[in-house]
Amino acid sequence: MVRETGAGGLPGGWATFVAEVRARPERYFGVDGGSEELPTEVLQRVVHEALHRADGTHRRIAVEIAADLAFTVTDDRRHAPGPPTRLLPGPAAGAAAALSVRTVVEVWADGRGHRREANGPLAPAPWRECPAPRPHGTRLHLALDPDRRAPGAALAWALLPVELHDPTCPTPATFPLHDLRTTHTPAPTNPPDHPTTG
Repeated sequence: MVRETGAGGLPGGWATFVAEVRARPERYFGVDGGSEELPTEVLQRVVHEALHRADGTHRRIAVEIAADLAFTVTDDRRHAPGPPTRLLPGPAAGAAAALSVRTVVEVWADGRGHRREANGPLAPAPWRECPAPRPHGTRLHLALDPDRRAPGAALAWALLPVELHDPTCPTPATFPLHDLRTTHTPAPTNPPDHPTTG
């Protein structure tokens, strides 16, 4: 897990990690930077991480595709109370953030929320309190960098949950997946508005 250990809230080695992911995305996502499949593979890895607990059981998650290179994954994982100690929810989220122009993370614990935003992977803002729409969970929004993809590469259309679930996992999983696109759309600067209660 990527934890807070460096000056300014950046973990030690984070800049090196970002450079490595950008130079060799195939090590983290199975395809290189020239592949049109890269955005979908990034989403698949983030979904896998959010969905699977360490014991192999599944969390409840939801996926929303806002644009060709922008998506949000919400899960019900439990966090310790208080401000988060991790820069991002897990290693797949960290690798995805390394390829993003904007990352927004919300962590909810015991009904209290904390939110962190970053424009680019190397300049995260401090954690700040935010409304928590549920007692526990995580919401991760990523807008992938259009300069780090093959021309025309985008999140696949008409995706089904089964296509984002690891085919090697022995337990079937289903979850809400909403694609808000009606045509090919660029990644928005900000994540879509979400209700803060409910």
